Amino acid sequence: MQDNQALIESMISSSILHSSHIIEAFKKVDRKYFVPEVFYEHSYADAPLPIGEGQTISQPSTVAFMFELLQPQPGQKILDIGSGSGWTTALLCYIVGEEGSVQGLERVDELVEKGKENLSSSGFGKRCSIEKAGTDLGKPDETFDRILVSASSKEIPEELFRQLNEGGILVIPVQDTVYRFKKYSDSRITQEAYPGFLFVPLIY
Repeated sequence: MQDNQALIESMISSSILHSSHIIEAFKKVDRKYFVPEVFYEHSYADAPLPIGEGQTISQPSTVAFMFELLQPQPGQKILDIGSGSGWTTALLCYIVGEEGSVQGLERVDELVEKGKENLSSSGFGKRCSIEKAGTDLGKPDETFDRILVSASSKEIPEELFRQLNEGGILVIPVQDTVYRFKKYSDSRITQEAYPGFLFVPLIY
């Protein structure tokens, strides 16, 4: 792809990207500013790119697919696990707007710092942030309206269900399958499964 608009139009034409508020976020939060400078010419390729420390920034169509499953909305409180260089955190931050908040978590120290720099450059302010992930998965003392995980877990992490508000949605890769879970209550959680994906492993 030659530019961001061409990338977005390609994802729309392939029916991966279709929600207007998510499309707007992709237009406003340019992937180019979240990839290493050496890869600028590949910024709009629909492919994962290295961001250092053995990690990657996800393929745009995969991010779009997961966002369509997640359906983030204005005003929500969102947890972004595996924030990497900060692109997904920034996209989510644009969507939730001034009344919402996004907390990015990253385990690789160098990427925590890079993600913070990239997010700061995007001008979203204190309502959206990236921090070093703790020893537990997620934020066990908090709950969220949406949780996005951008690395592959070996199994379904039950502890994240406790961090979801009622009506909340969790989107997470488990091995080679992307799952969408919706929590209606502590005793009722639905799931959808979409196989055929490849992610870096989730470490926790």
